[in-house]
Amino acid sequence: SRTSMFGGRGHAVCRWLTWRACRLPIKSRTSMCGRLSPSGSACRWCDPSLNPGRGIIEETAMRTAMRITCHRRSLAAALATARGVIPARTPKTILKNVKLRLTEDRATLLATNSEVGIRSEVSGVESDSVGEVLLPAKQVTEILREVQDDVIVLEVDEGGLRIRTADNEFKLAVDDPAEFPDVAMFDDDAYWTVPGRQLKQAIQRTIFAIDTKNARYALGGVLVEVSPATITLAATDCHRLAVAQTPCSQCGEPSAGQRPVVPAKAMRLIEQSVGKGEQEVHLAVHDDSVLVRSGTSTIYARLVAGRFPKYRDVIPRNPPICIELVAGPLLSAVQQSAMVASDKRCGVDFAFADGNLILASVGADAGCSRVELPVSYQGEPITITFDPKFVADFLKVLKPSASLSLGLTAPNDPVVFRVGSDYTYVLMPMARWGR
Repeated sequence: SRTSMFGGRGHAVCRWLTWRACRLPIKSRTSMCGRLSPSGSACRWCDPSLNPGRGIIEETAMRTAMRITCHRRSLAAALATARGVIPARTPKTILKNVKLRLTEDRATLLATNSEVGIRSEVSGVESDSVGEVLLPAKQVTEILREVQDDVIVLEVDEGGLRIRTADNEFKLAVDDPAEFPDVAMFDDDAYWTVPGRQLKQAIQRTIFAIDTKNARYALGGVLVEVSPATITLAATDCHRLAVAQTPCSQCGEPSAGQRPVVPAKAMRLIEQSVGKGEQEVHLAVHDDSVLVRSGTSTIYARLVAGRFPKYRDVIPRNPPICIELVAGPLLSAVQQSAMVASDKRCGVDFAFADGNLILASVGADAGCSRVELPVSYQGEPITITFDPKFVADFLKVLKPSASLSLGLTAPNDPVVFRVGSDYTYVLMPMARWGR
């Protein structure tokens, strides 16, 4: 902006020095009043070589570099999403902030941990100028949660950040926004388009199976396999495997056959950014990163290094025993039988006999349990032991009325759960030593 600011005794006072004092980055060499001094460092009113009295500013002069008016709930919602990126512990303390960037037509909130970043547009923000400010995420979130005003005012000056409401005022120290890492923008011309609701469901059905501690394989994220018509998500911790598919289309000519492993934190952000409507999600895959555009948010993530195991090799094909079940009743039975299985080594026995499934467990010191559930099984009795948590994790992401099939081969072989044609869950049984 070239608009002059008037203060003091009617003189045009630029805000150059005020911007410097609060350390906001200066995007242009032109001063606020539009008059550039010969040195190019300040306007003619502020250049001490031209105006020795420039430091004498009346208390009535404009000293606030930025004044931002926000809808509290909109800013709080954007902060809640951004905080999913902020590291709990980091030697780079500046990463515990979020950056609020104001341009002429929009307000954007940025957060990053250097591996994953997000930029989200914030609605209901008005400002008298453009610029950037760092917001201490934890403190600002707590303030927004406690105050009740619908509208809050952020003021940035040489003294720091002030948050004002009708009856309250909070003053916070802020860091230099120029030192905050930038977050990449989504400017790709070739990308994949995925229905948001179906992608959200696919993420929910796979992300619980990741393993952040395995150093041998790239198991700390979700594998994303891209083909011309389908995106397949897969996650495993070597004890279980979750695979979900969703349809996709392409814009431009993105490369097919890509297999990036996206970090779990980024997948959670993508899942949270998808609203309840029928919005589309855009996915661009690069050599070492992915960019996802969902609504007014853009998520950047560096890929997990390493290779993902050949997961298709462990999926049982045509198991001889197939049992039809319903998710809700089975989840209830599993949770009841697990109440006494306090020790992680204590699994739950799934005993299938004619028309019945009996779930039994024995706790180290809490007693035992026996839960019976009618099922459509006719055949030789077979008993297999599962970790109840692994079974419950799978069932919790399904609707209670969802139908599923359980494929069995032998008590010590992997079993496969299938829901329709687009969701597969493979689970290794527990050893039955002494049972």
